[in-house]
Amino acid sequence: MTFENLPPLLDEALAARGYTALTPVQNAVIAPEAVGRDLVVSAQTGSGKTVAFGLAMAPEILDGGLVSLARTPAALIIAPTRELALQVSRELMWLYQKAGVRIATCVGGMDASKERRNLSQGAQIVVGTPGRLRDHLERGALDLSALKVAVLDEADEMLDMGFREELEGILNATPEERRTLLFSATMPKSIVSLAKRYQSDALRISTVGEDRGHGDISYQVVTVAPPDTENAVVNLLRLHEAETAILFCATRESVRHLYSKLTNRGFNVVALSGEHSQAERNTALQALRDRRARVCVATDVAARGIDLPNLSLVVHVELPRDAEGLQHRSGRTGRAGRKGTAVLIVPYQRRKRVESMLRGAKIEAEWIKVPTAEDIRVKDHERLLETLLTPAEIDEDDRALGAKLLETLSAEDVAAALVRAHRAKMPAPEEMLDDGSRERTPDNHRAGFDDSTWFRLNIGRRNNADPKWILPLLCRRGGVTKNDIGAIRITPDETFVGIAASAAARFAKSVAQPGHDEDNDVEIVVSDGPPQMDREPRRKGKGAPNSGRERLSPKPFGGGPRRDGPSSGGDSKRPFRSDGPPRSKHGVKFKAKGNRPR
Repeated sequence: MTFENLPPLLDEALAARGYTALTPVQNAVIAPEAVGRDLVVSAQTGSGKTVAFGLAMAPEILDGGLVSLARTPAALIIAPTRELALQVSRELMWLYQKAGVRIATCVGGMDASKERRNLSQGAQIVVGTPGRLRDHLERGALDLSALKVAVLDEADEMLDMGFREELEGILNATPEERRTLLFSATMPKSIVSLAKRYQSDALRISTVGEDRGHGDISYQVVTVAPPDTENAVVNLLRLHEAETAILFCATRESVRHLYSKLTNRGFNVVALSGEHSQAERNTALQALRDRRARVCVATDVAARGIDLPNLSLVVHVELPRDAEGLQHRSGRTGRAGRKGTAVLIVPYQRRKRVESMLRGAKIEAEWIKVPTAEDIRVKDHERLLETLLTPAEIDEDDRALGAKLLETLSAEDVAAALVRAHRAKMPAPEEMLDDGSRERTPDNHRAGFDDSTWFRLNIGRRNNADPKWILPLLCRRGGVTKNDIGAIRITPDETFVGIAASAAARFAKSVAQPGHDEDNDVEIVVSDGPPQMDREPRRKGKGAPNSGRERLSPKPFGGGPRRDGPSSGGDSKRPFRSDGPPRSKHGVKFKAKGNRPR
């Protein structure tokens, strides 16, 4: 296969790599109107943009089709993260290998002295992260005086991460006549401003179509009760049994917590976040590539630039900040023509936000029920039958052992033992607090509870009432299951619960009996109906705090100032912290009256 407008050596490299056609962005950057010009390129993750800018800068790298003999860099590529910079370096190495181009990589977490030696020996292409590149520049190890082309990969992300000062310092050290190629998935004002300052007569290229979601990615959304999020993760992993899956969390702490949870459950997991060293990241990624681990728990920044083979499942455990973040995360799968699945786990109260995000991204998503234990058992049976019925070579020792087993056990017993051994390797699915078996109406009530009977509990937000522990209490005291319990509404001093009509009489009779020691202080009585969840009245008058501006209802647990004593105390502004709700002498989760918000 011969590609037009390309030097012969790059043509050969693409053919050897198995390329039969270029992607839209790759074709656009080597078109005659783009050659020699500054470019501003919008292209989605997974569109082949690394090879695209590798091809676009070929005229500046190669002299008459061969590598330039200059010892100072002719091209500089700046990427936001170590992983992305290393990935870019690997791609350019195979692309320019036949041309004999030397490539130096400069990223944080690596041996800086070794990087300086590589730079001193001469490199035509330098790839690095903003901080490390600026450090080499200031130390005199990086000479950009003869630079011909600068590439800013994922420029929007670098500005979001606060690298504007480093980028400007690096670009200011380059010749004015250089070419500047900006690759960015989005075009916010900050990118437009950067382009105006460092580019001249730039050609705008966009390969982002109307369907901004990845065509090879199937989007799914599951709604869960907030306490069910981790259980939903377990069940999704078990349902899909993907060769490689990545789970996105918002913070390092969330990554640590979920990593620990999944490891304890028997999953082969690695973690990636800003707190891990480069050596730890490399070890984790290698474990995924050689199949020693199948699940990666990561933050957004740590996962930038990760390109894992056979990554078929992305789970958004904690929601991304916006539509672009959703696509950057999901774009880790569905690459190079492979199919992938991206699943968003959405707490009920955040459904509207996700619907808006999907509309903004022009993504059609399927809203599904969270997988149940029964769903996973059915899927396991299908996978097991497929595995066992697949033809395989059997050596004589295995056949002899099988014959010996059949002397003492029946064929059915041997098969059952094989199934049991196979199932024992897999983590058990989780029972969901709410498996989505009842359809939810727009006001977030479960269908079938229109004629429910309401009950009132003598605990509320001031007592740290939380559905997580109220629901088991209701099931225990009322002799009902979670499917008999509808809406739970918590006010500052009371909690109201809707019980299905079919279970209301049984529930009322059961809660009339004295409770156990741990919940004897909780009183449950029939109510006239649900509470009025209106805004609380505002306090008025001179000196009233926040007068006329904000609600003065007590904040949820942990959200307000800690009251250690009289208001004149200097420590009253310290944040309230606790390992859990306080308990009464009988174990019920009450907050002492003296600690109530005022």
